[in-house]
Amino acid sequence: MLLREAENLPKEAQRKMDDFFARLSCAQSRALLLDYDGTLAPFHVDRDLAEPYPEIPALIDRIRSATNTRIAIATGRCAKEISGLIGIHGIETWGCHGMERLHANGTYELAKIDAQVQQRITKINELLTKEGLSEMMEFKPTGTAVHWRRMPSAANVAGRVRKVWLMSGQEGLNLIRFDGGLEIRAAGKNKGDIVRTVLGEMGKKAAVAYLGDDQTDEDAFAALQGFGLGVLVQSEYRPTVADAWVRPPEGLIAFLQNWICACGGD
Repeated sequence: MLLREAENLPKEAQRKMDDFFARLSCAQSRALLLDYDGTLAPFHVDRDLAEPYPEIPALIDRIRSATNTRIAIATGRCAKEISGLIGIHGIETWGCHGMERLHANGTYELAKIDAQVQQRITKINELLTKEGLSEMMEFKPTGTAVHWRRMPSAANVAGRVRKVWLMSGQEGLNLIRFDGGLEIRAAGKNKGDIVRTVLGEMGKKAAVAYLGDDQTDEDAFAALQGFGLGVLVQSEYRPTVADAWVRPPEGLIAFLQNWICACGGD
């Protein structure tokens, strides 16, 4: 068995894991797509202090340099935040759930947002501020997230965000629940679109895996079904369309180490 978590997986999930690593070992092209918060890094009340598990940056750098693997971070954060947090520069990053793309060479792309939708986002920010939520708000070019992690008044905060959502005019916008908050953002791309773009660029014969923890990662798991391996990274199992499940940080570290071994990079 390839992973220490294997005994916790149903037989079908373990078969998919084994089949994928066998395919990975002989693949001519490979891609590893990684969510950040909750996957590579434990959640932190202060988002600016959400550093990755200590072993992770070196493993990712090793995979990138020694295994002919395309590495990409897929995050709900703004794309330009990631390199400073993970300590790896020149890493491909998809931000705002796929609305932003920061290429490894530094080229930046932002999906076009309708002017009226942008005006609604501005109005929403004003309303959220009037609700007294300014200290919890994360401003993005595509919308605004309100974080309440570990707050005893989480239900009250969620109610105020939904109140703003209902009174703001919702055309062209989505209300998205994530682990520890709600985000009002421009409708359009999600993490499934990231997977589809990568598959389109690399071809469906490429060995591709996506690792994530959140409900927002389910779109990516679904898009990868039949073409690669989706891995849920969670301390406790939850219903998911992912193919496999590992516990962080041990299972995550083991997965990355096995990636290196399967590709002959050890």
